Parts: sequence; C-alpha cells; structure tokens
Amino acid sequence: MNDTHIALGGKTIAGASLGILVLQSQFPRVLGDGGNARTWPFPMLYKVVSGATPDRVVRRHADGWVNVFMQGAKELVAAGADGITTNCGFLVLHQKALSEACGVPVGASSLLQVPWVQTLLPPGQRVGVITIAKHSLTPEHLRQAGAPLDTPVEGTDSGQEFTRVLLDDQLELNTAAARQDIIDAGQRLITQNPDVGAVVLECTNMPPYAASLAQAIRRPVYDFYSFVTWFHAGLVPRQF
Repeated sequence: MNDTHIALGGKTIAGASLGILVLQSQFPRVLGDGGNARTWPFPMLYKVVSGATPDRVVRRHADGWVNVFMQGAKELVAAGADGITTNCGFLVLHQKALSEACGVPVGASSLLQVPWVQTLLPPGQRVGVITIAKHSLTPEHLRQAGAPLDTPVEGTDSGQEFTRVLLDDQLELNTAAARQDIIDAGQRLITQNPDVGAVVLECTNMPPYAASLAQAIRRPVYDFYSFVTWFHAGLVPRQF
C-alpha cells in the first residue's frame, strides 16, 4: 500500500493549528483586531469564554475566572489546536496556568515579545509598552512576561475613545479617534522616555493602528499580529 495515500486523523477540526480564547464582548472588531477572523492569513480556532468581559479581565485581572479559561484552552486542544493564545494581553498573568492545563505551547499575551524585542535593540535603548489600561498593568504582568519591572508603560486611558469603548464594551467605535488615542499615547511614551527604541502594544485590539503609530513615532512597533504570526510559523513551518 502506498503510504502517500493514507490520510491521518485525530483532530475534530482539521486545518487550524492555533486556538484563541476570546473575551465575551460586543464592541466593533475591525480588520486587524485579534477577534476578527479575517485578520489572520491562516485558519484560527475560536473559543468565546462566556462571561469573561473586558472589564472583568482587564480591570479585575480575571479574578475567579482562571479555571474557566483553562477549561476553554482544553476544549480548543480537544478540537484540534496545537497551540493556544488569547485575545487579551492582561491574561499574561495566567500564562503558566494555561500552559500547565492544556499541554501544548501557550502564548497568552503580546507582552511576551518585550524581552525578545529588547535583544534586537542597540545598547542604551529599551522597549516601551502601550496598554489599554495603564493603571491596571501591574509589575506582576511585566514579571510574568519576562519584562524588566522598570519597563516604561503608557496607556490610552486618558484618550477619548479607545479605552472607553472597549473596556465599557460599547457598540460603536470611532476608528479615527481610536487611532489618535494610540498615537498620543506613543508620543507621550517617547517624550517621557527618549531611550525607548521600540514599542510593544499590549492590547490585541491595537494592531489596526500599529502602522500609523510606527509612522508617527518613527520606532518599530510590535503587536498581537506580529506575535501570533510568529507563533503560528513555528506550529506550521512554511514548506519550501
């Protein structure tokens, strides 16, 4: 028998190697957002964690919800995922728990890029972070990401649109105003910290605005899209 004609099973859903745990929300997920399936150049398995709202996960650190996320990760693996990510950077707090629960590689947060990007920078420069909620991003989040505890952090909290719409889960988003909130945060970050040589965006909803930010601050910008496409490239290496 010719083995090249033998199809192998084992997955409930085939053709998607990466699974994403998604918060329950209703805010607009524009193209580039981690929760928009058209963002990705490859199939993605989605699992909505019912009741895990943006407010509960960001402002309240998913207190009491870790087991629910762990169960969701297990369900994604059972469905066929070879790796797990999430659509909230604040879930870096639970990177270890998720890894232990599901037995496959886990990349819970874009913040995991901070130490990697730091290795790219010349001496005297460091990585800065832009987050959706500056006062909710604690030293423990940075520690769990492997980032220096003195990493400069700026947020969109003081803006008019981005943080308000997403964390309060509103139905309408002015994307131009959201973009400006992120650019303003980036400009504050590098004005206050001139040694910032690159920026990592914590929030999975920020990639639609990464190119505009990079142009405005003239620094490399790494986001959830760069993180997940890197992650996926290891799960499904390109054939040449």
